[in-house]
Amino acid sequence: MPHTTRRRFLSTLAIAAPALALHWPAFAAAPDAGLPAGTRALSFLHTHTGEHLSVEHATGGRYFPDALATIDHFLRDFRTGDVHTIDRRLLDLLHRLHTATGASRPFQVISGYRSPQTNAMLRSRSTGVASHSLHMDGQAIDIRVSDTPLKGLRDAALSLKLGGVGYYPASDFVHVDTGRVRRW
Repeated sequence: MPHTTRRRFLSTLAIAAPALALHWPAFAAAPDAGLPAGTRALSFLHTHTGEHLSVEHATGGRYFPDALATIDHFLRDFRTGDVHTIDRRLLDLLHRLHTATGASRPFQVISGYRSPQTNAMLRSRSTGVASHSLHMDGQAIDIRVSDTPLKGLRDAALSLKLGGVGYYPASDFVHVDTGRVRRW
């Protein structure tokens, strides 16, 4: 195996630099691929706590740490008070979902983050709760929007193909997550 010297490294860099420069816009855009260039904002109403939140959380590929912390706290396990980091992809999914439905009202949150204790309690009461729900990883949320029919919310979520979509008309909510694309 050849020994990499400073001279060899610099000569390789000199050859590669023009090729990288030609393709730099593609590399620069990769982390933001598919994200709107403008500021992204979300509005929530928590059905269990009565709390409201409207917050700008990102612009392009840049996320606002204070806004993310506020969202993490808002979507905490309301039963235990435990706070967990919410997946940025979930926030972007929600932004896209709100845009896709044309909704003007906030997301009504039924369940955001769930602690292991809350998930175990809910699982003991229902067969529909996964033993390791993506709610426990901050990757899932159960929602509805007052100015969007539940079927329309479900269909818009399915059309995005950004994760799992569960439809619960009897309980009046749609589950969305950033796991693999699937439906139930």
